[in-house]
Amino acid sequence: MERQMSDSDVWVLGGYQSDFARNLTREGLDFADLTREVVDGTLAAAAIDGSAIGVVHVGNAFGQLFAHQGQLGAMPATVREDLWGLPASRHEAACASGSIAALAAMADLRAGSYDAALVVGVELEKTVSGDAAAHNLGAAAWAGHEGEDATFMWPYMFARVADEYDRRYGLDDAHLRAISQLNFDNARRNPLAQTRGWDVPDLAANGLDDDVNPVIEGRVRRFDCSQITDGGAGVVLVNDAYLRNHPEARPIARIDGWGHRTVGLGLQRKLEISADQPYVMPHLRQTVLDAFDRAKVTLDDLDGLETHDCFSPSEYVAIDHIGLTGPGESWKAIENGDIAPGGVLPINPSGGLIGGGHPVGASGVRMLLDAAKQVSGTAGDYQVEGARRFGTLNFGGSTATTVSLVVGAVPD
Repeated sequence: MERQMSDSDVWVLGGYQSDFARNLTREGLDFADLTREVVDGTLAAAAIDGSAIGVVHVGNAFGQLFAHQGQLGAMPATVREDLWGLPASRHEAACASGSIAALAAMADLRAGSYDAALVVGVELEKTVSGDAAAHNLGAAAWAGHEGEDATFMWPYMFARVADEYDRRYGLDDAHLRAISQLNFDNARRNPLAQTRGWDVPDLAANGLDDDVNPVIEGRVRRFDCSQITDGGAGVVLVNDAYLRNHPEARPIARIDGWGHRTVGLGLQRKLEISADQPYVMPHLRQTVLDAFDRAKVTLDDLDGLETHDCFSPSEYVAIDHIGLTGPGESWKAIENGDIAPGGVLPINPSGGLIGGGHPVGASGVRMLLDAAKQVSGTAGDYQVEGARRFGTLNFGGSTATTVSLVVGAVPD
């Protein structure tokens, strides 16, 4: 198969995701076991030996807090000796940790420093109680400066984001419930999704029932929240030089464009800066546009999107910020079915974070892998028919770190 190459392309050679429904602590497993599973599965899927990898990048946000384990850049070499001696780094950017690891690998490959990179995202979060987990996750906010009255930091923060939408444009909470319902429904078709077997109530009929769907913080209720879990995902990325030197290699996708923006930690300052602008998070909008510009595409060229729905208001933000609707009009795409399977732009066919699960450091890598599956026609029961180009949008904290990718099919 001939491939058009630009000497700066980055290709996805293959990848692997663990089952996000598992509780590894109950299984008596730790970071080494999870990393071994993900690394072995990723290299096998990419049909490459560890000896052919040039560099390793690991995404992890909370290893020390949940498992008292740091130095996770060294974990792949710990569990596979054919990775021993390779340069490896751990990357932390809260929920965007996995995407930052991928961007670092892409930079290495585009610079020609290495020809093949292993990118792994891993997280253990079921090691502590729910209250302790919520406390740990609060470290990604501006500690000591915001959310001090919150019982649960991140539901509180994204309830504030929803309130800001309501103040500027109006917001019907039924649209938030519809986002959650869709992601739970999508997850049923994903054999690796955390909630695929859950008995989720009809949120349209019972979403405001405090017994069925209790309030967590503000207007954010239980089923508006993503599900923290244990899990990992990995991909092997290669450059054009690798493909020239290995004509037998069969990549499953190409990363056509990327965007990456970072702003300050505090949510209040973000809202103040954007107060007179049409978008609530203008830096997020610019991140998406950067990815489109680099890929030389528009939104109309995408066949779907894997986006960061840590809470239903997060996906509400994504819908208008990617340009599917005008600012503040995300509800239109929800009511019209535009984001559902078969819609104009299916969003989170995997189930996303709400339905699929959210092992924080792995989510960005999982999104990249799911986008690659879609454009290679290997997504199984949640395949978007005819998908040739998919986007991702992953952010950490209250969108402090935002990453967007455009992933395309391998040219014929």
